[in-house]
Amino acid sequence: MTTTPTAALRESAASLQPELAALRREIHREPEIGLDLPKTQARVLAAIEGLGLEVTLGQKLSSVTAVLRGGRPGPAVLLRGDMDALPVQETSGLPFASQTAGTMHACGHDLHVAGLVGAARLLAERREEIAGSVVFMFQPGEEGQGGAKIMIDEGLLDAAGAEVVAAYGLHVVAGMLPGGVVSGRPGPAMAAADSLYVTMRGRGGHGSAPQAALDPIPALCEAVTALQTMVTRRFDAFDPVVVTVGHIQGGTINNVIPDDASFEATIRSFSPQARARAEEETLRVVHGVAAAHGLEVDARYERLYPVTMNDPAEAEFAARTVRELLGEDRFRPMPQPLAGAEDFSFVCERVPSAYFFLGACPPGADPETAAYNHSPEALFDDSVLADGAALLAQLALGRLARES
Repeated sequence: MTTTPTAALRESAASLQPELAALRREIHREPEIGLDLPKTQARVLAAIEGLGLEVTLGQKLSSVTAVLRGGRPGPAVLLRGDMDALPVQETSGLPFASQTAGTMHACGHDLHVAGLVGAARLLAERREEIAGSVVFMFQPGEEGQGGAKIMIDEGLLDAAGAEVVAAYGLHVVAGMLPGGVVSGRPGPAMAAADSLYVTMRGRGGHGSAPQAALDPIPALCEAVTALQTMVTRRFDAFDPVVVTVGHIQGGTINNVIPDDASFEATIRSFSPQARARAEEETLRVVHGVAAAHGLEVDARYERLYPVTMNDPAEAEFAARTVRELLGEDRFRPMPQPLAGAEDFSFVCERVPSAYFFLGACPPGADPETAAYNHSPEALFDDSVLADGAALLAQLALGRLARES
C-alpha cells in the first residue's frame, strides 16, 4: 500500500508528539506576560536550532521570526503562534502547573508555541519539496499589548524578502469544541475590540441640596443606559456591536455630590463599517447626555484590535485542508464569529489570512461546560499538538504548491 503525502505528514507529526508535549509543559510551568518573554524566547530558539532557519529577534519585544527557504524559488506564507500568558492564578491542579504566582497560560498559547515548533520541524524535513519560503511568527504580547502590530512594524511580513502572500493561525480552545475538532468560517472570525473612556464633570456639593450642585452621577448612569439603547436602535441586528461598561467610579461617601464621575467600556464590532459607526455614535451619545445635564465631558475612544477577518478563499482552502488531512468529521463550520478579539487581526488587514480554532477539551469533559480559555481552571489537552502541527505544515505546503 502506498502512503499518501498527507498520511506521511501525520505519521511524522505523531512521532514528534512526545517532545512537543514536553516543550508545552516546560513553557506552561514558567509562563511570562506581555512583550518581554526571555525564557520562552530561549526555549523557542533551542527548539528550532539546527533546522537551518534564518532567525531574527525582535527589537521592542522578545519575538522570534524564523524563515525557512524551500528547495525551489517561490512566494512566502506565514504561520503564527503567540507566546504570552495571562495574569491569572492557576488552580488547574496539573502536575506541571505554573510555578509563577499570579501568572498562567490560561489561553493555550503554550500549545501554540509547541505546535508552531512542530510545524517548523515537519517543514524543514520537507524543505526540498517547497517552492518558496515559510515565515514562522513566534509572537509575544497578544493579550492586550498588540505584539503582532509591533512585529509587522519591525518587518515581519517582509522577512522572506517580499511580503507574504497568505497567513494562517490556529487557536486552541479549552471548551466550545470537542478535542481535535477544527472550526472556522469565512469573513469575521473574531470581533474588533475598542475602549471608551468617559468622565462627566460637574460641580460638587452636599447630597441634601442637589439643586446647588451639578451632579455628574445621574448623568453618568443615563449615559450608560443610553449606550445600550443606542446598540439596539442605531445598529443592524445582523452587523451588531456589543457595548459593556465594566468600570464605574464616582464619589466618596453617600451624602457628598462629587465634582466628577467616570466609566470605562469595551466595544466589540464585527465589520469595519460598524466599528467606524460605533466610534461616532458612542461619542455622540455621551456628549449629548452631558449637554442635556449642563455638564462638561471628557470622552476618548481608543481603537485597539481590528476585526479578525478571514479571507473567503483562504478560509475555504483551510477548511478543505482540515478535511483532507484529518478527516471529514474533524471540521465543523463556525456558525458565527466570537466576540473576543485577537491581534492576528493586524496580519489579516495586510494579508489574505485564515484563523481557525482547534478543540483541546480534555477527554471525558463536556465542551459545553468545561472551563473555558482565561479561566484559572482551564485545561488544554496537549494530545492535539501533533495534529495542530501537521495542519499548520500542510497549510503552508498546500498554499505554496498552488503558486508553483
